[in-house]
Amino acid sequence: SHPPALNMKEAFLVLSLHNKLRSKVHPPAANMQKLEWSDELGRLAGARAATCLEGPPLAPAPWLGWSETLVPAGARAFVDILERWFAEGRDYDHRTGHCTGNATCRHYTQVGGKGAALDARGNWEVAGTPVLPYKQGPWCSLCTASLSGCFKSWDHSGGLCEVPRNPCRMSCRNSGRLDVSSCQCTCPPGYTGRYCQVKCSGQCLHGKFRKEECSCLCDVGYGGAECGTKIRFPFHACDVQIDGDCFMVSPEADTYYGAKLKCQEKGAMLAQIRNQKVQDILAFYLSRLEMGNRVTDTDFETGNFWIGLTYKTSKSSFRWDVGEASSFTSFAFGQPDNQGFGNCVEMQASSAFNWNDQRCKTRNRYICQFAQDHIALWQRDP
Repeated sequence: SHPPALNMKEAFLVLSLHNKLRSKVHPPAANMQKLEWSDELGRLAGARAATCLEGPPLAPAPWLGWSETLVPAGARAFVDILERWFAEGRDYDHRTGHCTGNATCRHYTQVGGKGAALDARGNWEVAGTPVLPYKQGPWCSLCTASLSGCFKSWDHSGGLCEVPRNPCRMSCRNSGRLDVSSCQCTCPPGYTGRYCQVKCSGQCLHGKFRKEECSCLCDVGYGGAECGTKIRFPFHACDVQIDGDCFMVSPEADTYYGAKLKCQEKGAMLAQIRNQKVQDILAFYLSRLEMGNRVTDTDFETGNFWIGLTYKTSKSSFRWDVGEASSFTSFAFGQPDNQGFGNCVEMQASSAFNWNDQRCKTRNRYICQFAQDHIALWQRDP
């Protein structure tokens, strides 16, 4: 067995330089892969080097090609050799796959081949037609599904396809843990939401704490994040009354969780639409409201309105904020379609106010609801 040809530091330098040079090819490479070090190929290279000047050469492996440069030990640095190989690219025509004139490019096409290990043969041909070392296009634009990451170092001008360090393309906030197999966050105590971005209520003074929602469900007559504010029902603020329930449409916009808190501060909750009658009346009202444009600010991103429905990954279903499953839905054609990223539900103006799943951080106006049984209790309050 032959000792490694390079020590760990030398191997790292060679690998880093390869990737730096590969990210500088011209024209840009759409499917150039990040090079990875192979100990097996390193051992084979060491064995090959040991036969260079003594005895017969090793029989060539059918799947392995070699790039060789014979220099006296210590005469040239690896950096110089690799950069000299890469410089052959000046004579390489990517359109034809051939070198210009009598120049050689086999070292360049090995350094600049799209493969992910040091096993690329200098020039490939199939039935006399050269196979180009990579596909031209914007960096990382043709990465495969298994190599969907795009590696970019601070000193790289382009990008290299790599196995993504985070295949979910998301991160968990507030010290949450990401399960890459399910792409779900496990949140620490006190936080909830898909990304653990929502801080839980500290305590519920006059209400029940809902662990799944990580928030308080206030008793009748109380509001606020911790249900500590005594409030009276504002009859004058009802925009629409349906079967005894009062619906208030906000003039301002907020994120989903911001809207939920704003409703709770009023002693209400985000609207729960449980049948077609309520859906039709609210949709008609919102369509007329659009014409009147009754708003106090124009901070909202869309003409849509939050309702109190979210997708619960733990239940694999859409649930109202009180925890109940939704037996009635009015999703627009093709919705829901955000595949776990749009966890909050809005009434979408472009779909006649049918429903759409949307990212919870979107700023929408919203609809608060005072339920009939709540109103009845408020009316008895002296």
